[in-house]
Amino acid sequence: MGKNKMGDSGSEYFGLATPGARKNLQCCGWRVENSRSLSGIEGVKHKRAGSQSHARHTTQPTTMSLSETLQTALQQAQLDLPGRVAQFNAVEVNLEKLDVKDPAVVLQDLNAQTAHLRKLKFQQLEQNAKAKYIRNIVTDIDDAAFVTEEDNKALDALAAKKKQDLSLAKKELAEGRKEYCELAPRVEAGWVHLSLDGAAPHPPSEHKRLKDAAMKAADLTQKIIDARLALARLRQAHPKPHLTIAGAEQRLTDQVEEMQVLEEEKSDAEREVAGMKRTLKNTTQEVEKLRVDRAETEKAVKASRVDEDDAQLMPLYHSHLESLKLQKSIVGLHDWEHGAENELQLNYIVEQQPISILLTYHPNTRQLANVQVSGLEERGVDVSEVVFKYTDSNDVQGLIAAVLSIARAATI
Repeated sequence: MGKNKMGDSGSEYFGLATPGARKNLQCCGWRVENSRSLSGIEGVKHKRAGSQSHARHTTQPTTMSLSETLQTALQQAQLDLPGRVAQFNAVEVNLEKLDVKDPAVVLQDLNAQTAHLRKLKFQQLEQNAKAKYIRNIVTDIDDAAFVTEEDNKALDALAAKKKQDLSLAKKELAEGRKEYCELAPRVEAGWVHLSLDGAAPHPPSEHKRLKDAAMKAADLTQKIIDARLALARLRQAHPKPHLTIAGAEQRLTDQVEEMQVLEEEKSDAEREVAGMKRTLKNTTQEVEKLRVDRAETEKAVKASRVDEDDAQLMPLYHSHLESLKLQKSIVGLHDWEHGAENELQLNYIVEQQPISILLTYHPNTRQLANVQVSGLEERGVDVSEVVFKYTDSNDVQGLIAAVLSIARAATI
């Protein structure tokens, strides 16, 4: 760092040298409470400026002497910078309510507002001049306000004074802006400076810390919003009533027991399937064996001479059929049906009236289990006692003969 930077800008580094810089600090929330300290710093600045002008004709001071002079001036100023830093750090900032904007965006908005205000000012001056001119024209000569040369001179003097004040204000603003442009990159980059005693360094800039905190707060806010959305989706996917821990544990226990029962049933089914596979295998082998036997029997039948006995068997066959027809016509049997494996239904026609007898046997036996007679109710005949008697004695032929005889007697 150059000599002039360290010497002339020693007090400017803290932003207190010019009135423009002090105004900027006051706008940002700083309070300059010790005017004596500020005047002391400005006095030191003027003294050092005079010493530097004198030093141009004599000798250049060393960097060490300039540093000592700056440190002495700062100690005499009674700025209490450590206390100010602690006070600044103690202030809590609500980052959620703080509207943090990009400096480039702020500068763009400021330029736009400045241009707009300048246009409004020009329009106001123009309208005011037009109004005065029109008012002087339309007003009577006696009441009109005449503008004399002295008025113009006074206005010119006032305008010149205002221009001078404006130029001074612009100069102060330019100096403050220059200092701001010099100090802003250091603050943004986390510039580390020496303390008043020249030993311990200052911590990094508050701007960087606040910027990191703002980014972290924005990230956390987005995470909170995402978590709330995920929670809302979960609540929508799983409406009330929700399971409690005890209910979930009980359901888990029931499911474990059910899984054990299903596992046992699965094992039993697998064993049954294995047994059925073995049975199917044995049955298949038996079927194959019977198929071979059938083929051999068919070969034996084809090899035998059955054609020679056909002339004797056919008359016997026809005679047997005729005998069956004669017996059916005698007893009146019309047809029969097999309803199930152990059921036989006999349909008779006695004197042009249908009578049905349903014989039910015990499975795999020839023992009568039940007998139902239909067709005699219209004639007013009750054969329940006869049916019970012959069913108990298992006499099928006697039962049929008795029922038919009762039916024939009823028709007579």
